[in-house]
Amino acid sequence: MQKPYYSNSGIIIYYGDCLEVMSQLSVNSVDAIVCDPPYGLNFMGKAWDRGVPGIPFWVEALRVSKPGVYLVAFGGTRTYHRLACAIEDAGWEVRDCLMWLYGTGFPKSMDVSKALDKAAGVEREVVGIHRRHGGGSPKSGSMSGSLGVGAELPLTVSTTDAAKQWEGWGTGLKPSWEPVLLARKPVAGTVARNVLKYGTGGINIDACRLKLPKNDPQVTLRKGKICKASGKNNVYASGMGKVTSSYFNDKGRWPANLMLDEASAGMLDEQNNGVSRFFYCAKAPRSERGEGNDHPTVKPLSLMQYLCKLVIPENGIVLDPFMGSGSTLIAASRLGREVIGIDINEKYCEIASNRLNQEMPLFNSKRK
Repeated sequence: MQKPYYSNSGIIIYYGDCLEVMSQLSVNSVDAIVCDPPYGLNFMGKAWDRGVPGIPFWVEALRVSKPGVYLVAFGGTRTYHRLACAIEDAGWEVRDCLMWLYGTGFPKSMDVSKALDKAAGVEREVVGIHRRHGGGSPKSGSMSGSLGVGAELPLTVSTTDAAKQWEGWGTGLKPSWEPVLLARKPVAGTVARNVLKYGTGGINIDACRLKLPKNDPQVTLRKGKICKASGKNNVYASGMGKVTSSYFNDKGRWPANLMLDEASAGMLDEQNNGVSRFFYCAKAPRSERGEGNDHPTVKPLSLMQYLCKLVIPENGIVLDPFMGSGSTLIAASRLGREVIGIDINEKYCEIASNRLNQEMPLFNSKRK
């Protein structure tokens, strides 16, 4: 077995190609897979993002997983279909598609008017300065360098007739969500038998329930724990203004396949406390990323912890074959789970190791 790049308190990092490293792991040895694989968008020119991991990666991931193991994999809206097909063709069962909504994405679009002036060899007249708003910043981690929030860009006007005709046209929309695939390795027999034999096969609903707000106008409690909702406002009612009743679980709302950041949650909150129905997490702040972490796609720890809690059994081992800067490892370790991370980029292995070392006191206290 390959020597770990990093090993401490139930956390192991391997530096290398995940396909090769996984081939050295034992069959049926992990209890969950939570990962953020390449989207195949060539994001910021990064070599590791030139393609979506194909069938061989997910076949090997299937081999090392116990029957009933859940796989969580983020994807890009343009290439999610390739990710889903590869995972399904490898033998996994696609169970759901979760949505992570955020309001701070930045549109990656070509200005058609500018392109026409450039093709004509014409220099556009600068008439002012445009200050960029939204789209993240070096502090939030969604963008880096001089193009973040507050960056000053020259404001120009169209010069050629063709450019004037195509003023206001672009080639892309603002990204505001990412799909998250939820798949499962086929169970051995029934779910009940699989759970008893392997400890896998289900997702932890109660651990991920959402607290009920006291001022929610659509939820009223009465003796016997009955929930009443108006048919006018409730999607589960007939829509004819009648009142429906259902048993009410005071542990909280059933977790949905929708997750929000602070911006999208704020917009829903304006609509009758809508945020209370979905998992809310803020974008990853600079302090959470750790010193020197320049990975361009760092996910919030609260989001990763929520997903880990959903699919990793107690005392389970989780694998992240596309570890990046180690957010899955930190999130799972905060839950007291053992983790295995793999990354083909040694720099990111170093960044993840440094982040984990900073978190060690917390990990050790969780495991007492």
